[in-house]
Amino acid sequence: MRDVTLTFDNGPEPDVTPGVLDVLARTGVPATFFVLGKKIADPAGRRLAERAAAEGHWIANHTYSHETPLGLLPGADVPGAEIGRTQDLIGGLAHADKPFRPFGGGGALGPHLLSRAAADYLAAGGYTCVLWNAVPRDWADPDGWVETAMEQISALDHALVVVHDLPTGAMAHLERFIDGVRAAGGAFRRDFPEACVPLRRGRITGDFAACVAEAA
Repeated sequence: MRDVTLTFDNGPEPDVTPGVLDVLARTGVPATFFVLGKKIADPAGRRLAERAAAEGHWIANHTYSHETPLGLLPGADVPGAEIGRTQDLIGGLAHADKPFRPFGGGGALGPHLLSRAAADYLAAGGYTCVLWNAVPRDWADPDGWVETAMEQISALDHALVVVHDLPTGAMAHLERFIDGVRAAGGAFRRDFPEACVPLRRGRITGDFAACVAEAA
């Protein structure tokens, strides 16, 4: 383990995200919040996204509804409804790279992530597609995910960790994870590993085709 990039999916949540932001501020760790459009459409969620951005974190797009992986939704209107609508809600909080993370359905990678229409939408819109290489499944194991995460990242030079600021109780262990990474000699950084970014500002930089349904 050398470097760790910390990301949060599926928020913000009024009962969880403030505590997460407090921990990040206290420990000096930068993060990216991949928010759901339906949550920042709510004023309370929007205020949390604004707080995160004001405290130096990146705000990124994780679809509007987070109900079905986009590779399983081939409709031509889906990208605008799921990606575009969320980006509009993020508005001025957006990073210039327009980071977007597809819904994996449990952390799986593969062609279920994006339909061809969604892939084309991302490329045409200058988005950056951000994947992952460490998913400790904190939602399924809220008390044991730290040990899983440490095992997953131990062999990686640069880990991109996905956890969730959701009301599962998992984020009660966030500071323990941060302390564990540092005790093991790891350092936190803000940028994403190149291998986890197959599309950057609309330009293919990796195996983007592997994320697209019925890709040739």
